[in-house]
Amino acid sequence: MTAGAPAVKSTRNAQDVRSARGGPSARSRPSPAGSARNRFGRAIARGANVPRSADAPRRGEDELRALAASGAAELGDDAPAEEVVAWAARVFPDTLAVACSMADAVLPHVVAARIPGVDTLFLQTGFHFAQTEETRDAVAETMDITLIDVLPALTVAEQDERFGPRLYARDPGECCRLRKVEPLARALAGYEAWATGVRREDAVTRTTTPLVGFDQTHRIVKINPLAAWTFDELLAYAAEHGVVVNPLLADGYPSIGCEPCTRRVPPGEDPRSGRWAGFAKTECGIHL
Repeated sequence: MTAGAPAVKSTRNAQDVRSARGGPSARSRPSPAGSARNRFGRAIARGANVPRSADAPRRGEDELRALAASGAAELGDDAPAEEVVAWAARVFPDTLAVACSMADAVLPHVVAARIPGVDTLFLQTGFHFAQTEETRDAVAETMDITLIDVLPALTVAEQDERFGPRLYARDPGECCRLRKVEPLARALAGYEAWATGVRREDAVTRTTTPLVGFDQTHRIVKINPLAAWTFDELLAYAAEHGVVVNPLLADGYPSIGCEPCTRRVPPGEDPRSGRWAGFAKTECGIHL
């Protein structure tokens, strides 16, 4: 794949979904939590769904480590995503969470084919692009998943009051910790495994990403079904299956984070060079 922003012409985005249903985005039609549901019967209103309880029964760490090792041995380094997800569905049918940044919805689409209604975590930082929020709404309306908005302990206003405004411009690492890393850790506390969309070609820090491993930070199994995929393969899957993608991908943003910390990437540059530009930082911390 050529580095830099790719051409994205035939994929479905949030604007297409709004046009198809003949109205504005769900974000502009507030409704009581839990009252709005998609065609699969899944609640789509913000705050309608919560993560699995941290007090829910879970297998012990030693058993989870053994399951991760067994999965890694069974699947190797390059098993097809569908095979990886089939393994995950067999081993973690009720205790798997999917993390989705809403750059695209390929991962939840692949997982939901095996685990309908799978819990899908979206880190609601309060700093997302409008296009990312609209993609979130479109995904909630069109996919057989349980979308969970994961919130930080502090609102943006409370964070500004405690740490001063624009913390992201002064200490992006601390801002990411407060709005992404800590909220995700709390959300994952009730699960035995989580699936991510991390791909080896994303960045030099991800080139050795395994399909299955044990997450030393969250003490659960981490599954990366798309690790061996290229960006072109991701877009091809989205186009073939009508999966929603964030329109920013076609607007020079091959890697999409919070709006204040993400810029367009000129052709030929590293796709993640638009993240935290000007700082010695390439990861938010949730995959370290």
